[in-house]
Amino acid sequence: MMTMTLRIALILVSVGTLLLMMRRIRQSKMQIESAVFWIVLALVLVVFSLFPAVADLAAHCLGIYSTANFLFLFAIFVLIVKVFYMTIHISQLETKIRELVQQMALDEKKRQEEKAYFEKLLAGDPGSGGTDEG
Repeated sequence: MMTMTLRIALILVSVGTLLLMMRRIRQSKMQIESAVFWIVLALVLVVFSLFPAVADLAAHCLGIYSTANFLFLFAIFVLIVKVFYMTIHISQLETKIRELVQQMALDEKKRQEEKAYFEKLLAGDPGSGGTDEG
């Protein structure tokens, strides 16, 4: 069974997380897509704390002796999944950054070559491939 202290702690942490996420979204410091995970997690913790029978049943079904141990295991599992998805997202962003840097380098080289070509053309260099040749 879940103790009253644990229930109160879960409620406070869950409500605090919800308030923090809503504040961050309002201040445009966090994208809604990113905040949804934390809001859902906080709501699940609120359900577990308001209805401890749900957590007790889940712990019993998984063969976990203590509901508190189930809650810790649940939190660890959820955070590991979150880290996994963040790792995938970071990897995708690193690939995009690398491609953008490469594209910028190619654009800069092209710009320098065009600048050099037009400088030769304006200087009237006959070897530049300009219109001076017959």
